[in-house]
Amino acid sequence: MLDVAASPSSYVGHDLEALADLPHYVRWILDGFGGHLRGRVLEIGAGTGNFSAGYLDRVDEAVLLEPARNLYPTLAARFADKPHIQTASGVLEEWIERSPEQGGPDGRPFDAAVMVNVLEHIADDYGTVRRLARLLRPGGKLLIFVPAVRMLYGSLDAEVHHYRRYSRHGLRRVVRQAGLEMVSLQSFDAAGVFPWLVAGRVLRRRSFSAMAAKIYDRWIVPLASRMERWLPPPLGKNLICIAQRPAQSANEVMRAA
Repeated sequence: MLDVAASPSSYVGHDLEALADLPHYVRWILDGFGGHLRGRVLEIGAGTGNFSAGYLDRVDEAVLLEPARNLYPTLAARFADKPHIQTASGVLEEWIERSPEQGGPDGRPFDAAVMVNVLEHIADDYGTVRRLARLLRPGGKLLIFVPAVRMLYGSLDAEVHHYRRYSRHGLRRVVRQAGLEMVSLQSFDAAGVFPWLVAGRVLRRRSFSAMAAKIYDRWIVPLASRMERWLPPPLGKNLICIAQRPAQSANEVMRAA
């Protein structure tokens, strides 16, 4: 959750503060990703680690990449005592170009890459997904959580510099053009559609309410998550996507041998 549109090197919004303590919502997203957060994981836009903390004890190792220099010290300090966690500062394309000695990738592929409320902040979303696809092992998963329903785009989206809200078709196109196979694409948080519409399009609010978010997390999310588990909604405030790098073809295996 970073203000990439304004400046990828500095976060100036307030959504992180408002959404910092939403345990039920974070658990709901994690449940949506199923068991795909495992092995060696790369997280893009890790912020201060609010989402990361929910899965890091389950993985073998992880790289947490955060472009905002004013958020990175908090992220690094939070996981400094975990030897299987590496934190890095910078945007994805810069990190890829660094040598391992400079804190860049070491050439080993990732089992999963994850972006939660990040892709909508990036102008070249296709380029980002394509770069991530190349970092995955064959069969590795890309896990994406983004805002959905274009008509919901309003003052709250503009305030935190969202470039877009995604339709199913739009996100599917980005993923497939990057060479990935779609595993699943589900609407998420149908109950949040009306409150977001009212706040962002009717009342034209310019900030997130931490109190309202905590109330929603405490009372609405447990019920909504159970309902959507049994009856997936046709429409939701967000989309949750699981995509996969295709397995190697026979020719690729021969070339690698």
